[in-house]
Parts: sequence; structure tokens; C-alpha cells
Amino acid sequence: MRAAITRAGALVVEEVPDPVPQEGQVLVRTLACGICGSDLHALGDPEAFADITRRSGGTAYDIRNGLVLGHEYAAEIVDYGPGTVRALPVGTTVCGPPIGFGPQGSGIVGYTPAFPGGFGEYMILSEAFTMPVPGGLDPRTAALTEPFSVAARAVRRAEMAPGSVAVVIGLGPVGLGIVAVLKARGHGPVVAVDFSAGRRALAEKLGADILIDPAVESPYDRWTSFGVIAGMTERMAAEYRGLRPTEAVLFECVGAPGMFAQVVVGAPVGAKIVLVGVCLRPDTVEPGLLAGKELDVRGSFGGSPAEYRQTLRDIADGRIDAGAIITGTTGLSGLADALTALREPDRHAKIIVDPSLDATRAPG
Repeated sequence: MRAAITRAGALVVEEVPDPVPQEGQVLVRTLACGICGSDLHALGDPEAFADITRRSGGTAYDIRNGLVLGHEYAAEIVDYGPGTVRALPVGTTVCGPPIGFGPQGSGIVGYTPAFPGGFGEYMILSEAFTMPVPGGLDPRTAALTEPFSVAARAVRRAEMAPGSVAVVIGLGPVGLGIVAVLKARGHGPVVAVDFSAGRRALAEKLGADILIDPAVESPYDRWTSFGVIAGMTERMAAEYRGLRPTEAVLFECVGAPGMFAQVVVGAPVGAKIVLVGVCLRPDTVEPGLLAGKELDVRGSFGGSPAEYRQTLRDIADGRIDAGAIITGTTGLSGLADALTALREPDRHAKIIVDPSLDATRAPG
């Protein structure tokens, strides 16, 4: 099959062996695959990516050589491996969480040599995690179930009280997804923060109540107007009087060195900080501020099969407009240019890879 494979840190389109489904696996033809910010991080800083993966308990492979990336996918069933239930007919459009397992081991689809991702014409998926795409849903939109399920997990991890103020910092695809999930769950006000006017416009389309350009004003200057008590003394006084202060939840979706430290400084007392952006380098945070402000810091990563399934329903039923963030489509031959374009936030938010835009052939 044709695939964009990593060679010395670059993506090269070439012929590679067709994947062969083993026990409990399905062979599928890629219909659409989103380019994830994690792919950009991994290609841009492969050693740090591997180190973080290893120290987080994952299996790290050298991102620079021999991987077919792409874990946000929708595909068509072509064939089944042995020992499969075959509940879905050949030709069914499917998607699913990027979790691969079988006789060859387990791993994340697109980051494991045994499970090539959607930047190739064909993939093998675990039948147990393969879900049919509801009729009428564009495969390009279905492919975005994965990043929006990541957003759903972050919102669940926040455990927000009714009436909480949510501040989403960084409006890449996952940040935009968090805006959409928050509104679908009835939360508000939702404050969307990004330097990019284009991405702020997408956040507004997804339901954000307040848009902030940090080049113009700080997102940390409005706590009083939201009914949030920013200082410890004032909060203690409110508690002694039996008052329940409005909760603030900050979703850090940038994942760049310095952002976590900045959020800790800007957060009001008693706030929750949900780290969603994958920062690969150390940051400097003052523990005294974490303690003195009683900040609750939570990490969030990936999405479970249950969260993926619920997100797919939300998208199919129109509660979440995932397709709104798609700003471009490319074939495999244009993938390298697409990666460059995604580094310009006012130009693109999400680009979908469609291998059929290049020449294709039947597997075998």
C-alpha cells in the first residue's frame, strides 16, 4: 500500500507492505484521518516525545523511523482476520478509539509499528474497538470523534460544579473540542482564549460565551466580573460567612513551556487546572502558589472507549458540531505541506488526510 512513513524525522510517501489482520483484527481502508497536534509535537521533538511516553508508562518507539502515523480515523471494512465475530458487514464505515491489541502485542494505532495509522491506505484495527459510523455522518467528521473524546475526558476529569466558569486556553482542535463539549453539557460561561482570530471565530461557532485575545487583554483579569473570588483572604472571609464562591476551571490546551507556570500565576484561589496540552519540556512552577492558592491540578490524556462511544453519539445527533473545525483536506502527497500549514494557526485548525485523493489500489 501507499503510506506516508517516517524516515529520518520526515514523512515520505512510499510503498510499504499491506497490513495483515491477525486474531481478532479487522482490515480496513482509510477514508479519512485527522492530523493531530500530537503528531506535530512528536515529529518536532522526537526524543522528548519518546522520553515522556516511556516515563508515563507507555511503550516508546522511535518516531523518526518506520512509523505510519494517524490515529484520528474513519475507515471502511475490507476483510476480517481469524477468530473474529464479523458482526459488521464488509463495506461498513467504522471508526474507534486508537487502541490496538492482538497476537503482536498492544499499542496506540499510528505510534506502534504493528498498528500502522491512517496516513496509509490500509490499517488493521481491533474488532472489539471498531464502531459503526451512524448513517449519513461524513467520514471526515466521524474521524474527529477521537480528539473530541479527548475533550470529553478532560471535561469529565474537571468534575465541574453547576455555574462554574470555564476558561479554555489554547484553541487548537482539542481546545475547540472542550468548548463544544462544555456547551453540550450545559456549562457556562465558557471563556475561549487564543491569539488567533480564526480560531476564536471557530470557538464562537461552537458556543463560546466570551472570546479573549491575550494580545489585547489578560484572560486572568475578569475574575470579579464572573463572581469568582481571586484572593485567599477574600475567599476565607466568604467561607466564614457561609457563602459558596463561584468555581473557576482552567483548561490548559497549549502545551508549551511556560504555559503551566503562567496559568498557576493567573488562576484564582481554589481553581481547578486541567492540563490537556502535551508539553514535552520542563516548566517551572512555584509550589508555594499551588499551596497558597489551594489549586487543584489534574492531568487528562486520551479518551476511553465509553467516552469515544458517547462522543460519536453526540456528534451524530448534532449536539457537537465536530465538522466545524475542519479547514482543509489533503491526500498523502500533500501531507508534508499540510503539517507546515498547521503551524500557522490563522490559516488552519484541522486538516483531514484522505488517501483516496492519491492513486489507490486493492490490498494484496
